Amino acid sequence: MKRKFYGVLMDWKRKNINTPLMVVGARQIGKTYIINEFCKNEFEDYIYINLMEKQSIVKIFEEDSDFELKLRKLELELNRKIIPEKTIIFIDEIQESEKAISTLKAFCENKLHYRIICAGSLLGVKIKRFKSSFPVGKVQIEFMHPMDFEEFLIALDKQMWVDEIKRCYDNLEEISIHDKLIDMYRSYLCVGGMPAAVLDYKNVNEDILLWNKNILKNIILSYLADMNKYTLNNSESIKIEKVYNAIPGSLAKENKKFKYVDIEKGANKRGFESAIDWLESSEMVYKCKRINKVEPPLKVYASDDTFKLYLSDVGILTSLLEIEFSEILLNSNFMFKGAIVENYVAQAFTMNNISLYYWNSSNKAEVDFLLYNKDGIIPVEVKAGDNTQSKSLNIYKEKYNPKYCIRISAKNFGFTNGIKSIPLYAIFCIK
Repeated sequence: MKRKFYGVLMDWKRKNINTPLMVVGARQIGKTYIINEFCKNEFEDYIYINLMEKQSIVKIFEEDSDFELKLRKLELELNRKIIPEKTIIFIDEIQESEKAISTLKAFCENKLHYRIICAGSLLGVKIKRFKSSFPVGKVQIEFMHPMDFEEFLIALDKQMWVDEIKRCYDNLEEISIHDKLIDMYRSYLCVGGMPAAVLDYKNVNEDILLWNKNILKNIILSYLADMNKYTLNNSESIKIEKVYNAIPGSLAKENKKFKYVDIEKGANKRGFESAIDWLESSEMVYKCKRINKVEPPLKVYASDDTFKLYLSDVGILTSLLEIEFSEILLNSNFMFKGAIVENYVAQAFTMNNISLYYWNSSNKAEVDFLLYNKDGIIPVEVKAGDNTQSKSLNIYKEKYNPKYCIRISAKNFGFTNGIKSIPLYAIFCIK
């Protein structure tokens, strides 16, 4: 399936520099697949190394020897000659060896121009807890995420729909297939953006009743297994799992601010802050911080103590909530509806490299997200349906007078009273 991340890989190739590329992202989002496709398509000679499967190569990296000797032993082990100007090396599951990560510096500094890509599960956690000398400045780090709604449509052979969404977004012009797209967006809320789930949905001809919901359940189980494998001890993995399981319930509340007591009675920041940090570093959750002062840069005025937590994939959230798909597809007014839609938006923004911030005013008003772009700080309100009345957005407008506001809802494109109406299926257009 086509992935937009292929463009990131092509940009790295065009630079034609020695700097190795490190791809960071959660498990099963398609890192190995898209890097493998890139290496096969774009290079004359391709070597794939999986450190989880090749302990003999891990031992080579772990040896206390110079780079040239390691390289020679690597060629002997692979029975392959590494030709710098022709060969691309993809080191998968590189988190299995800190010394392999450290060796990236030598690849970068070598004048023979080696081309190296690496990826692995929980690389973000590994980087934060690196005990050796991390090759700072010697590695280009890029973050990859699950498939967004644009990629979902492309995977289902609906490129024409994508093109029309973009055209109507640019012109704020109503789109004729609005109802079809809303239905497709609701299907995405059920399936999510994990490639295996999307592929199965495509293979059953987009019939949600035939779609295998166990795919997401198995992915969740693999995430829980990672919590046990890549933690310092059993106590830490238990805390991480408790936080992860508490997120859906926290989002379902009217005030979606994450509270430590949502985890368990008596829980506090001191006991669970590191668990949240682990989940955030693993790219399994996204943190949306409250803004204490509406001035640029927003990052400076973001609170470290007041935040919301979203899951990295809306399909995983729907799976954890065990909601009947009919509730979503028929647009029922169920309690968790707002939580699912808000998580979908947070996921889409993260995929577009939009930092997550929100605003509230003494619990009297709250704006779901704030964007900072060439037009200044822009408030973004999210509505699950087509009821677009909003006291909070009006309060924000009166207080800060933004150039315009964005309202994301089930309504068609439009621009009225300083508010841009963006349909829920068109969020991928917001940059």
